[in-house]
Amino acid sequence: MTGKLPSCAPDEGLRPIVAVLIVNYNGGEMLLKCLSHVRRQTCTSFRVIVVDNASSDGSLEVAERAFPEVTFIRAGYNSGFAVGNNLGIAAAQECEWIACLNPDAFPEPLWLENLLKASVQYPQFKFFGSLLLAAEDPTILDGTEDIYHVSGAAWRKNFREPRSKAGHELIEIFGPCAAASLYRRDILMEVNGFDERFFCYFEDVDLAFRLRLQGHRCAYVPDAIVHHMGSAITGYQSDFTVYHGHRNLEWTFFKNMPSLLLWIYLPQHLLLVLASLVAYSLRGRCKLIFRAKRDALLGLPTVLKQRAQVQQTRKVSPAALLAVMTRGVLTSYGRRW
Repeated sequence: MTGKLPSCAPDEGLRPIVAVLIVNYNGGEMLLKCLSHVRRQTCTSFRVIVVDNASSDGSLEVAERAFPEVTFIRAGYNSGFAVGNNLGIAAAQECEWIACLNPDAFPEPLWLENLLKASVQYPQFKFFGSLLLAAEDPTILDGTEDIYHVSGAAWRKNFREPRSKAGHELIEIFGPCAAASLYRRDILMEVNGFDERFFCYFEDVDLAFRLRLQGHRCAYVPDAIVHHMGSAITGYQSDFTVYHGHRNLEWTFFKNMPSLLLWIYLPQHLLLVLASLVAYSLRGRCKLIFRAKRDALLGLPTVLKQRAQVQQTRKVSPAALLAVMTRGVLTSYGRRW
């Protein structure tokens, strides 16, 4: 463990090393609460950028008055989570790190400082995930990491489990939930940030996959604690969430999975698709799930063009990638989408 933690003293006149990015769309009181928690961070060598996706609830105007130290960017339309974060990344050229934070996520005071400590103590990792607690009950987990299954399914580990289930050691993970995460800005620029076609949902899994293909490693930081409401704006298992989650699941799999692994696990992926179609149809949501998969199929020509570039620049072996994926029977899938 080497390196020196950047100073967090507020009076040293240092340029910010981190930009905390918050994408807002009608966040209301949640946005104000989120910014209040960010203001209480023990580390102060950071700036805050809020990208507003044409909110109509007045949350932007109230936040501008209450938090004059924050940079506000008006997207002008509902650009989605992916575009919103890319706008923030582009505006943070002077920063070495990008911390993504949802407006319904409320970090504890040491959150950012502990992420930065991990980045210095473990320089082999280039992006990091947080410990997410349920905002309504801190004894319940909202998740500890994003798991990627070889079939193409992804979910948050430990979702809605007792807090005691969370690990207490920094460990390597496939990727973080972008509701509260930290990335080196240079690696985000290397892979062109979030995929803007995704709009939202699964975009953090896709980003982690592409960073993994470039050889960048991710770690879970158990003392970087955030209280997360989760889908507070879009709604848990809403039509919006299910549609984008299941459409983007397909694009992530076919864009990023190396050819050897794609052909090996394609039968499992097809079984996953079939199981999803049946399960949602039995719940009375047949049109929704079929529309998601239809639109995923219609978008495949563009995805395959992206795939050619992604796979051409891949720097890790299929075996190395497989080592951070999950195999076996799907027991937790459906808890996120």
